[in-house]
Amino acid sequence: MNHSLKPWNTFGIESHAVRIICAENAPQLLDAWQQATTEKQPALILGEGSNVLFLTDYSGVVLINRIKGIEVSEQPDAWHLHVGAGENWHNLVKYTLENNMPGLENLALIPGCAGSSPIQNIGAYGIELQRVCEYVDCIELATGIAKRLSTEECRFGYRDSIFKHEYQDRFVIVAVGLKLLKQWQPVLSYGDLTRLDPQTVTPQQVFDAVCHMRMTKLPDPKVNGNAGSFFKNPVICRAAADKLLSAFPKAPHYPQADGSVKLAAGWLIDQCQLKGKSIGGATVHRQQALVLINENNATGADVVALAHYVRQQVGEKFDVWLEPEVRFIGKRGEVSAVEAIA
Repeated sequence: MNHSLKPWNTFGIESHAVRIICAENAPQLLDAWQQATTEKQPALILGEGSNVLFLTDYSGVVLINRIKGIEVSEQPDAWHLHVGAGENWHNLVKYTLENNMPGLENLALIPGCAGSSPIQNIGAYGIELQRVCEYVDCIELATGIAKRLSTEECRFGYRDSIFKHEYQDRFVIVAVGLKLLKQWQPVLSYGDLTRLDPQTVTPQQVFDAVCHMRMTKLPDPKVNGNAGSFFKNPVICRAAADKLLSAFPKAPHYPQADGSVKLAAGWLIDQCQLKGKSIGGATVHRQQALVLINENNATGADVVALAHYVRQQVGEKFDVWLEPEVRFIGKRGEVSAVEAIA
């Protein structure tokens, strides 16, 4: 247990693993996984560790997916990108803009690797990955059989996909296929983007505005360890939303296509006056209540205790029960984050 995981998770939690292996191609990754299985050790596959919370030491092998490469094929209506799972996501967004292939600008500065993007169906400022995802290439770990899933087969939902359910722990993502339409349509429905003129705005201006919003609201993980948004924005039924809005008419809310209503978790937490609340070394960020930070050598237990406290306060005030967006990793693998903070 002498291999530190602190450099491999953006929360900066000090925990350890039996071994850490960087894999630069699929055979390396498969070999390492299968060796761990033969030795009856758990194996955890990580990208940049930007969406995980280590609750304790990990009693197995951590495999860092560093499969790189960006291939572009141009069609009359769109660019098709085949992106290695180990490519940094924000660098990919910059690469597409530098090569005049817009469509990802709303997703700028989301931490992590391309291979992690389908797991969460990452999203920000009105766009989710599923809008641009054409396919996901993965390999079944036990057999080495490669499989390409279409967007429909990925079963994307809000911060959700098949990779959080049947495919969890059984498949590793090795590449993501993206389709960026040449008929660019800006998405300007959130935050500062609403001030931009849809007739004249450029993809670069959207990118710059998104970067500015994220950098002014969100803490730098190099300064204060964090995993970005800690909680999902809750989605509730229309009746519950009507009841909440009659009591709190200023609550930000976003009607969904299925009749449900999405609320802003950050606003709910802020109304409980929890910015700056600390338990142990973990703190609710003072600028953005949706982010929990490692302010002073926090342990996984500190973050769990703080998340539990935040969930209880919001639940008691609004009868809305927050769920973590972050994946919780226990001694032998992922555990239920909701159960951990309930």
